[in-house]
Amino acid sequence: MREFDLVVFDWDGTLMDSTAHIVNAIQQACRELALPVPGREAASHVIGLRLAEAMGQFCPGEHAGKLPALVDAFRRHYQADLDRVTLFDAARGTLDAIRAKGVFVAIATGSSRAGLERALAAAGIAELFDATRTVDECHSKPHPDMLLQLTDFFGVAAERAVMVGDTSHDLLMASHAGCHGVGISHGAHDCAELTRCQPRAIVHSLPELSSWLLPRLG
Repeated sequence: MREFDLVVFDWDGTLMDSTAHIVNAIQQACRELALPVPGREAASHVIGLRLAEAMGQFCPGEHAGKLPALVDAFRRHYQADLDRVTLFDAARGTLDAIRAKGVFVAIATGSSRAGLERALAAAGIAELFDATRTVDECHSKPHPDMLLQLTDFFGVAAERAVMVGDTSHDLLMASHAGCHGVGISHGAHDCAELTRCQPRAIVHSLPELSSWLLPRLG
């Protein structure tokens, strides 16, 4: 029996192996503006949020006026060497196997629309997704807007959708939307943080995700 009709993926840190690149861009941007440079854990925690909201974590109080410059600096450092950032090895095979089950496949990401479109084009997998949602047309995670828009678009009940992501923001979004959540630990947030969100499962790689998910797709 099929349990899910819609599988939604986060992008950065879930399908795209970009966590280290994003963390480095945050650290470089803070250093450039003489702001305290966050460690990896603090920098990776904001991955998945709307950019201005994420960068705002690193220029509080008297530094708040530096936010526009910090956002610009992050974008510059993020774009540098972006062509070296690649999909996780099993990403395409995982997506192909899920699509072969006849379910809808989508993306819900904290990236901008332009950023996601560039990344999909560079990766050559845009055709593997039936729909995508970004912070340019939705509220930022963990607000449920992205998932609610996607379930409405496909006419799928929330309990028939599953969100796969590497952060607590993804899993809390799923919970708020009434969808199922599966955490994947190879990205930004560790297993302990993912576990606190009480997902249906936590997997450690895309092949492990396939082993858990494919039998539930009929």
